Amino acid sequence: MFELESKYSPAGDQQQAIDKLLKSVAAGNMHQTLWGVTGSGKTYTMANLIKGVNKPTLIMSHNKTLAAQLYSEFKTFFPNNAVEYFVSYFDYYQPEAYIPSSDTFIEKDSAINDEIERLRLSTMGSLLTRKDVIVVASVSCIYGLGSPDDYQNMMLPVKQGDEIGRDEFLNQLVDLMFERNDVEFSRGNFRVRGDVVEIRPAYMERTAIRVEFFGDEVDRISEIDTRSGHKLGEMDKYIFFPAKQFVTSKTKMKTAIIEIRKEMKARVAEFEKSGKLIEAQRIRMRTEYDIEMMQEMGFCQGIENYSRHVTGREKGATPYTLLDFFPDDFLLLADESHVTLPQVGGMFEGDKSRKNVLVEHGFRLPSAMDNRPLRFEEYMKKTHQRIYVTATPGPFEFINSRPDNKTYIPWVKGELSANQAIKLLRKQVTPSNTLDSVDEFDVDSRGATLMVQQIIRPTGLLDPILTMKPLDGQIDATIELCHDRVAKNERVLITTLTKKTAEELAEYLLEVGLKVRYIHADIDAVERVEILRQLRVAEFDILIGINLLREGLDLPEVSLVCILDADNEGFLRNETSLVQTAGRAARHVNGECVLFCDKVTDSIQALLDITEFRRGVQIAHNEKHGITPTSVVRSMQQSLSDAGEEKGAVDSVGQSLAAEEGVDYNVLEVLSELETEMRDAAARLEFERAGHLRDQIKELKKKAGIAEKSAMPAEKNNGRKVDYREV
Repeated sequence: MFELESKYSPAGDQQQAIDKLLKSVAAGNMHQTLWGVTGSGKTYTMANLIKGVNKPTLIMSHNKTLAAQLYSEFKTFFPNNAVEYFVSYFDYYQPEAYIPSSDTFIEKDSAINDEIERLRLSTMGSLLTRKDVIVVASVSCIYGLGSPDDYQNMMLPVKQGDEIGRDEFLNQLVDLMFERNDVEFSRGNFRVRGDVVEIRPAYMERTAIRVEFFGDEVDRISEIDTRSGHKLGEMDKYIFFPAKQFVTSKTKMKTAIIEIRKEMKARVAEFEKSGKLIEAQRIRMRTEYDIEMMQEMGFCQGIENYSRHVTGREKGATPYTLLDFFPDDFLLLADESHVTLPQVGGMFEGDKSRKNVLVEHGFRLPSAMDNRPLRFEEYMKKTHQRIYVTATPGPFEFINSRPDNKTYIPWVKGELSANQAIKLLRKQVTPSNTLDSVDEFDVDSRGATLMVQQIIRPTGLLDPILTMKPLDGQIDATIELCHDRVAKNERVLITTLTKKTAEELAEYLLEVGLKVRYIHADIDAVERVEILRQLRVAEFDILIGINLLREGLDLPEVSLVCILDADNEGFLRNETSLVQTAGRAARHVNGECVLFCDKVTDSIQALLDITEFRRGVQIAHNEKHGITPTSVVRSMQQSLSDAGEEKGAVDSVGQSLAAEEGVDYNVLEVLSELETEMRDAAARLEFERAGHLRDQIKELKKKAGIAEKSAMPAEKNNGRKVDYREV
């Protein structure tokens, strides 16, 4: 059973949303949508749905940062259940590629995040051994993975009293891809001391398993602290999972090697027949090298490209992914579905075009094409009951959240907005074209509602006021609006259509005395996070961008959003974009969105309709329950330079940090502490804080005159805390 722990109880219209969705899932509907406005507590509603449905659950998000936030929240909601995190484990990933025009081959290069790899392995183990599992995942979950059957068959159960020799046990650990290392006891390794074997599973954080033998019998199994070596407790039995994600039995590997060599010979013959001798030589050398590695080590770099042979699948068969580790009946919650689902749909073609070039030029065998992400139809076939969660549902959600819909309609042909989709569906049922009766067309024969709105915020906050102003003089009008908000100590967002416009407008506003910055895709990700923090703490008042509607952008201090050229219909000014952009001001009690336009487009009209309806519902709720709207309050991310000042390492701005020989003792202490904090933050999945800390470490070292190469990463320092006084 899922045990939800929270000091809150459902408020606003959360309870009605929970009840309707639970009824729809119980009725067996495959598609249902939670249409919740920004700030209405959709995450808490999702937690209640998981508790009510009581099935293993996959929560999909469209990026790592939002997935990490959800993971943290659900860990708090379900402390007694298995809440897992599954995203791409690459901090940096450059896939292998070939550019024929310049005859350039780009070797695969990557940096694996050890902590995320641990969490991925933990996810796979939990899904095979427990039923109370919640997995928060990114689109990484539709990429190829080892066979769940092979992974399960390779698991090694050990219990007290088992008759198994120490050497036999060690051989079985090696088959599970564990490595012996008696010096460095890191994850995925084991060490041997007489009749005592200590194993550190790759999915454990700071503990290991000690197995003690008495002759050819397991005498004792205990859990130990890897740092102190102290025993934490004894256990009767333990199951060891493989140390790698791609594992298979020796028998399957021998068969796979035979098939790989057979395919290689056929491919070489094909190239030679076509006179492509270079390609023939290239594929022979690369494949032979990989085969030798698999024979000797049971593994090779890029083994995923041979996954079809290793797992014994047929040509073109659907690859194994994380979805195969779930039981047949599980619940899918697609967070920000209007972004997540199109992202899933776009993965396959991008991967295919890159691999086609590699295969054609002899860098990979044709079977590498079967190591791929799922096609959208395969993804839908592997998922069952789905709940789409979004503030701006698109045509996919509207068209598919219909009664008795057991399949799905993939994508609507042509340009069809969500508003048009609503009207299209309603014409079949009711003449009403207003948005206040969305439930009229989505109730099934059992009375279950499939399109559920959650529009009442427990805080009482209203959707921002919408104001339309003419395009003529929009810059002067924007300046006047900005001065008014700055005088009230409130922040402003301005959206433009191009990078050049954003930069030029920022320069112009600076000239008229406003504190302003711009942000767009050319700015480094870490710097973008810092810019948003500076906006919140009023180091500047106005932020100009191209596309500030990114889901998850949480800026409670912003009370005004100005949308320039709002009637320029297109991707940046469609219904979804306008609703999301206007929503950035929905966390402030004085929230307002100003649209500069000369005509009311369909998208603008949709925004006006939905905002008017939502404001009316929220006002009625507030009056009925005596709620006074209050702005959202969020804790402020402390500036890292401020943290340095508290420790006495940083003087006032502009003063040198250098003391004797260019290095101050306090600066070195702070650098050492920041390094430790950065790694701890990364381990807790607080990526934004870790990025801040990394940026600040570089800045302090630069000011203190410490060369960049003086840094000693933990992985090159055996995990020991870096002490910059030793440098």
